[in-house]
Amino acid sequence: MSTPHLLLVAWLLVFCFGLLLRSLNLRHLQRNGRIVPTGFEEAVDRVTLEKSSAYTLAQSRLGLADSILDAALLILFLFGGLLPLYDRWIGSLVDSFIPRGLLFFLILYGVQLLVSIPFSLYSTFHLEARYGFNTTTLRIWLTDLLKSTLLSLVLMGLFLSALLFLVQGSPRWWWLWSWLFFAVVSLFLMYLSPYVIEPLFNKFEPVTEEGLEEEIRLLMGRAGLTITRVQQVDASKRSRHSNAYFTGIGRVKRIVLYDTLIHQMSHREILAVLAHEVGHWKLGHIRSRLMVTELSALILSFLAWWLITSGELPLLFGLPPAPASSFMAQLLLLSFLGTLAGFPLTPLSSWLSRRHEWQADRYAIDLSGDPAALASALVKLSTENLANFHPHPFYASWHYSHPPVVERVARLRAAAQMGLE
Repeated sequence: MSTPHLLLVAWLLVFCFGLLLRSLNLRHLQRNGRIVPTGFEEAVDRVTLEKSSAYTLAQSRLGLADSILDAALLILFLFGGLLPLYDRWIGSLVDSFIPRGLLFFLILYGVQLLVSIPFSLYSTFHLEARYGFNTTTLRIWLTDLLKSTLLSLVLMGLFLSALLFLVQGSPRWWWLWSWLFFAVVSLFLMYLSPYVIEPLFNKFEPVTEEGLEEEIRLLMGRAGLTITRVQQVDASKRSRHSNAYFTGIGRVKRIVLYDTLIHQMSHREILAVLAHEVGHWKLGHIRSRLMVTELSALILSFLAWWLITSGELPLLFGLPPAPASSFMAQLLLLSFLGTLAGFPLTPLSSWLSRRHEWQADRYAIDLSGDPAALASALVKLSTENLANFHPHPFYASWHYSHPPVVERVARLRAAAQMGLE
């Protein structure tokens, strides 16, 4: 069997494994979806439970259709002979290196965007509306699409231009300079996002709930954190889903609460949720994830340079070597190989993320002294958002970045019970 066929078979095995995991999870849900989980008896009735199970099934089916279409297009493009044809066509239009690279990727981005639009429309105006979440209008959806597309085009154009400029100007060291450039720009965007990018899509204003901001600042003070702003965002104009998050970095950290969350939860519960988020900052989870990401990016940048300069990369896919296969085409081939290489790391990454979540829960208990409030907050979040209360253990171990909510609530209530004894 030739190398291209081996790569195709390997990718198909990975894809089929993902389908098997999805099927395993859905069958588990269908068997157990009517069982009210322990600790949720007061918050979840059978009607809500059946609605939650149906929502999970509908989301999974839509995701399955999207995945199958993406898989078919990927196979056709990389292994059906379209990539070299597309590569030559772009080369016939533009000869200069940087404009050719921009055109190569921007057209692909446009095609991907067009393919995703029907799924987004169906998800927003049928699936989310059917289960009572959607509050957006077609006008808002179109405005969001236009803004996000323009923003993506601007950022993609800047990043691609910088990368291609470095590749052209420093053939031996572009991997290092490009990594350094993207690392610096990523940090800069983390500073910039709260003030420039996020307000393009939502309205941010000071928390209007009486007394809540003062309580939050007192909680942050006990944790040794100084927060520049405590704000609420008008998430309800798009969806009834609820959440809360930290944004920014360094001295521009701020807390953002969904207005839906403020309406759904008590002050105690909101403080408990924020104490959990504080735990990620104080325990160094954000910093460690950033360091791992940048170290991985450095290693991958070097490997990309090594594979491209070796001249062997196109041959693995049965394609002609450079310059017949352009630098841009080889970047696509690298992204495909990265998908295969990252597959066995998925459960490890998920496990580390869940470990951080458990640690943040423990920190929240110590900071707020109120594990029962965090437990009740998670019950409300999962119930209001129609979460899957019965994921298959193997599926959860492979894909879940957070521990299953039933396990988290059980552990938190056990801690609350121990505190009462």
